[in-house]
Amino acid sequence: MENFRLKVFRAVATHLNFRRAAEELLLTQPAVTQQIHALEDEVGVPLFDRTGGRVRLTAAGEILLPFAEQLASLSQHALEAVASSSGNAVGELAVGASQTNAQYILPRLLGAFQREHPKLRLRALSNNTEDVLQALAEHRIDIALIEGPSLRRDVKTQAFLEDELLLVTPPDHPWAGKEIDPKQLMQASLLMREIGSGSRRVVEQALTKTHIPIRQLPIVMTLDSTEGLVSGVEAGLGIAFVSQWAVRNQLALRSLAVARLQGVRILRVLSVAYPAGPVPSGLAGKFLRFMTTRAGDVLLDSLRLSERKPTEKRERVVRRK
Repeated sequence: MENFRLKVFRAVATHLNFRRAAEELLLTQPAVTQQIHALEDEVGVPLFDRTGGRVRLTAAGEILLPFAEQLASLSQHALEAVASSSGNAVGELAVGASQTNAQYILPRLLGAFQREHPKLRLRALSNNTEDVLQALAEHRIDIALIEGPSLRRDVKTQAFLEDELLLVTPPDHPWAGKEIDPKQLMQASLLMREIGSGSRRVVEQALTKTHIPIRQLPIVMTLDSTEGLVSGVEAGLGIAFVSQWAVRNQLALRSLAVARLQGVRILRVLSVAYPAGPVPSGLAGKFLRFMTTRAGDVLLDSLRLSERKPTEKRERVVRRK
């Protein structure tokens, strides 16, 4: 229902890049340029300044953008209202997720949600927790899956699953399959996620309680993804704390092993986040209700379709009381 030229305008204004806008819209770059030229002819003024090799909004473009966003939102709400009258959900839902959620959890949940709402269009964004929450606060996404509760005041969170971070090692590591004193970590070669990662924050908080000096941890490498940590441990670069969801296949194949810390279990709650204010309605509201009431069962049902692994016994679903 949204005016197509305004949709193209919003994409270019978001990215300030014609090529990236074309990729998002599944168009060619010349087609995007043609739509912008047609819109500029319609309004009678340039909307973008393309001098100096950079794309910037003109003063007219800055004025038009909030109106274009309001029209897009109104069009979306109209579609949702009409669809709700027949019990269906249509339109687009933009979901953000921290990387562990995006790689190992979100696909199963989105698949189940879209099977119930086949006319729904889904768009996903993944990044570390801080960047995903920033996108949520700026309304670039509708809802987000993050690691732990948010420390921000401009978003709210509700828990949907409990996760354990395991200390994984190569299978031939001296600590493989053993229980160690947490202080022995000071002699290890640690691989860690980057600063800003939710999982790194949880690990540091847990180790601080054991009086381990976080700033003196022997971190030999930082990586920006859980997949990178897992690959680094498999390559013998060090040991790492990673989600149990990320290593179930490697543990089953024995390409990785687990070391236990005496008296320490690093648990975190995975949460669904939405902007502060009223509880979301429309598609975002439907997805929020799905996450907080059914996501745990959907995930556990999907695991039962495959051979159970020993680590599955540690999963506990956080359900709304």
